Order: sequence, then C-alpha cells, then structure tokens
Amino acid sequence: MSLCPSDGDQKVVLFLTSLRGIRKTYEDCNNVRMLLRSSSVRIDERDVSMHSEYKRELRELLGVSVSLPRLFIKGKYIGGVEEIMRLHEDGVLEKLLEDLPKVTSFRACEACGEMRFVPCTECSGSRKIITDDNEVERCPECNENGLVRCLICC
Repeated sequence: MSLCPSDGDQKVVLFLTSLRGIRKTYEDCNNVRMLLRSSSVRIDERDVSMHSEYKRELRELLGVSVSLPRLFIKGKYIGGVEEIMRLHEDGVLEKLLEDLPKVTSFRACEACGEMRFVPCTECSGSRKIITDDNEVERCPECNENGLVRCLICC
C-alpha cells in the first residue's frame, strides 16, 4: 500500500512507543526497532508517546487507530509486528532496506540519549513564554510535553 508519512518517501519510518505501560506493545516496538537497527539502516523513529502529532499522522495515514509498531519503507506501508517479522523470516525485509542510508555510528546521541527529543530551549520545557507585552503564552516551538526533536540525531 502506498502511504507516505511526512518526509518519508526515501527512508525508513517506524511509528512506535517508548512507554512500558502495555508490556506486549513495548516489547513488540523494541523488537522491531532492534531488528531494523541490526541492518544498519537509518531509522526515523516516531515515538507517539513523546509527540501526539505522530499519533495523529499515523491515524490519518491508515484511517483508523492501530496497534504499534507500524513500519513504512520508502513511503510504502509495510505493516505491524507480524508482517515485519514474516518479511524478515522470508528474507524480504533486507531487500526492502537495500539502497537506504546507513548509520555510520552506533553510539547513543549525547544530546538526547536516543530519545529523539530534548527540552525546548525557548521555554526550558515549561511550554510557556513571556511576550513583549508581559503576557504568558504557549510556546510555539515545542510539543505538548515541552520537547523538540533533537537536532543532532534527527
């Protein structure tokens, strides 16, 4: 199925969660993440628990709420954990990942610790800024958690 996440037409996009509230979902996300990392391909990890825009984007792409993880390769929807593991076992996943940018370093990002987000520098994560008129407003730079994408690794 040809569905393309924003800016995902020439890369691997993985929608996942880092929350451990539902063990099976977390383990599925982590297993797929480790499987993809073993191929040394660069992954655009979109953690729906860190940024609600990712959850909204995934719902818009697929038309319904779905369980995680969900994988897209070069703008093509691959599926969830069952489909990904089946493709891996059949040797098809590796072929889909050919010709994609590879990771050159396997060290954790020093800025975000592989969380892909850092506190907003404009509001220090408070989500509030003071305007020139001494009014308190919502910071336009960060998400609902007071975070912005890490500029070093993302």
